[in-house]
Amino acid sequence: MNKRPLGNSGMEITPVGFGAWAVGGNWKYGWGDQEDKDSVAAIHKALELGVNWIDTAAAYGLGHSEEVVARALADWPGERPYVFTKCGIVWDEKGEVDFKVPAQSVRREIEASLKRLKVDVIDLYQMHWPADELDETLEGWAEMAKLKAEGKVRWIGASNFSREELEKASEIAPVTSLQPPYSLLRREIEQDVLPYCGQHGIGVIVYSPMGSGMLTGAMTRERAAKLPKADWRSGNAEFQEPKLSENLRLVERLREVAAAHGRTPGEAAIAWTLRRPEVTGAIVGGRNAAQVEGIIGAMDFRLSDSEIAHIEGPVCARG
Repeated sequence: MNKRPLGNSGMEITPVGFGAWAVGGNWKYGWGDQEDKDSVAAIHKALELGVNWIDTAAAYGLGHSEEVVARALADWPGERPYVFTKCGIVWDEKGEVDFKVPAQSVRREIEASLKRLKVDVIDLYQMHWPADELDETLEGWAEMAKLKAEGKVRWIGASNFSREELEKASEIAPVTSLQPPYSLLRREIEQDVLPYCGQHGIGVIVYSPMGSGMLTGAMTRERAAKLPKADWRSGNAEFQEPKLSENLRLVERLREVAAAHGRTPGEAAIAWTLRRPEVTGAIVGGRNAAQVEGIIGAMDFRLSDSEIAHIEGPVCARG
């Protein structure tokens, strides 16, 4: 399977990685109840099919996602995948979350993540969100650079950073990778963030390439209307009118192109993000083994220019 170099890290990663957001289960920004046995099966299926990296975060399930990843890898008989996680979202005893990255907080978070993941070093440590104040963001980034120097993490990356934040962080320590949202529904990074990363050798691993499930082909008008309140998508505009009808039309174009290749709409949506040379890989979640099997084929699916144009159709100006 073809692998791609991730920024300056020396790591070679598959075009698709397993995203462990949903396996964190029920929390403020979660996807609702989730059985751990299904999560472990999903991770194992992704690894069986060749995926060689897992992306998680301390915040997913308020620590539970990292614990599930550790459980899945404890009895995985094959080669160990790279494990990427994040800092920058903390929570209190009531489960209320806060976004902060001062040095002391970053230091506490890394120790907690190492313990939950049951590892001595993390392959890629990412700042989940920048702080409202640039100075705090840079303070946290400087602390992450110290963690790398100490050998607690191998490489450091950013998530949800603007071009300006990437530029300022790079003055302190090289940015190995950026993790931004990117899909047919969210194209704003095409303006300046993707070109900047390409010019400066920053790897890009995009999240929500299937629009958080909207572009999988499994979402219907009826299903969107019945999303449980515990699922954060129930309050998201993309799953409500007037955007819902527009998005479902987009899915039908994905379905047409995918069907010609014996693929799923979700695989076509992922392949669309991978068409950009700046994109190293796409993070793809799965809540059970069957879901993983239906989307992992995107790793070797390439779209023609005419297929890309057909998919984009009248909504190509998103973002």
